[in-house]
Amino acid sequence: MVEFFALLFGLAIGSFLNVVVHRLPRRLSLSSPPSQCPRCGTPILTRHNVPVLGWIVLRGRCAACKEPISVRYPLVEAGTGLVFAALAWRLDDLGLLSALPAYLWFASTGIALALIDLELRKLPNRIILPSYPILAVLLTASAAWEHVWWPLARAGIGAVALLGFFVLLSLTGGMGGGDVKLAGLLGGVLAYLSWWTLVIGAFGGFLLGAVVGVVVMATGRGGRKTALPFGPFMIAAALLAVLVAG
Repeated sequence: MVEFFALLFGLAIGSFLNVVVHRLPRRLSLSSPPSQCPRCGTPILTRHNVPVLGWIVLRGRCAACKEPISVRYPLVEAGTGLVFAALAWRLDDLGLLSALPAYLWFASTGIALALIDLELRKLPNRIILPSYPILAVLLTASAAWEHVWWPLARAGIGAVALLGFFVLLSLTGGMGGGDVKLAGLLGGVLAYLSWWTLVIGAFGGFLLGAVVGVVVMATGRGGRKTALPFGPFMIAAALLAVLVAG
């Protein structure tokens, strides 16, 4: 049952993330004006703003100007819903539903950061930096609810360790500042579950990046010097580790 409610909540959050991804990097208000067609600027009616279903009913076109609306919008909504449901299932299986708010926050910010990084090659501080105290509070609340404090201490150690590792990589010119700041967040949420989750999530990003890099070169879409944003690989690997690692 918790998975179903997480799915519905994720669909709604995914709709908001579409707004965040478009407006936050451009320093636009997240609340005003209301959602509108990116082509003609016509406000989207409430009945057309239902996640996924609204896009399907409109057949992917604006109700006013009939111009196509990117399929990215329903994909982000559906993807966020599925990730939320998967996290709820995983944490329920681990007996850690008390930590679900922390991991839903991480998933939300991670999805937004990955999409922004893919589009604009940046990881905004306005998302990353506030997430440190928010996740610290949420994980502390989980540890207090469970009356077990070692996972919280492990999360702190993991955050510092992964942050330090990425700082060292940045000194060689191999990492950007946004990736370094993101690493601390990943270290905390991964290590809260286990050391093994931290290892898989931390180094899985490098593996995913290498695989995609090989595919890009093999398909002729880039070469050895083609720059790929690393943030999405870090986030994808972290989410996968949370879902599968012991």
